[in-house]
Amino acid sequence: DNDEIDHWKIEEFKEEEVAGSFLEESSFATLFPKYREKYLREVWSIVTKSLEKYGVGCELNLVEGSMTVKTTRKTRDPYIILKARDLIKLLARSIPVQQAVKILNDDTQTDIIKIGGIVRSKERFVKRRQRLLGPDGATLKALELLTNCYILVQGNTVSAM
Repeated sequence: DNDEIDHWKIEEFKEEEVAGSFLEESSFATLFPKYREKYLREVWSIVTKSLEKYGVGCELNLVEGSMTVKTTRKTRDPYIILKARDLIKLLARSIPVQQAVKILNDDTQTDIIKIGGIVRSKERFVKRRQRLLGPDGATLKALELLTNCYILVQGNTVSAM
């Protein structure tokens, strides 16, 4: 252990490190609201191309209103299926596709924070949520710039990337 080793450096995944394919198939599904159907149909080709690079399959089921991601024989990175799960969660939560596909990068994480149960009074909750947004979204934009995050406040949740 010496000063030349950077313990915080995230090593980039290399496909050569994994031999063969996975033994089991993993899949995740997420439901999306009806109003997202038209947008998802338009951008689904972008989602498919982004996931194909990592060997992950995806399916948009308009009858059930669900999105599914699954590993394939071409999948090499074992963690990419969790990133793909986060991608479809973000798309279901109205994050634009150009922003959502960034989650597939190793240096990007996401969290969906439930803020609905913090205050009992609905009126007080609406005031606090509005305080988080600020006038014309100014407070939210300042938070994004200070934290270098993408933040979306929607309903009872806050999505942060």
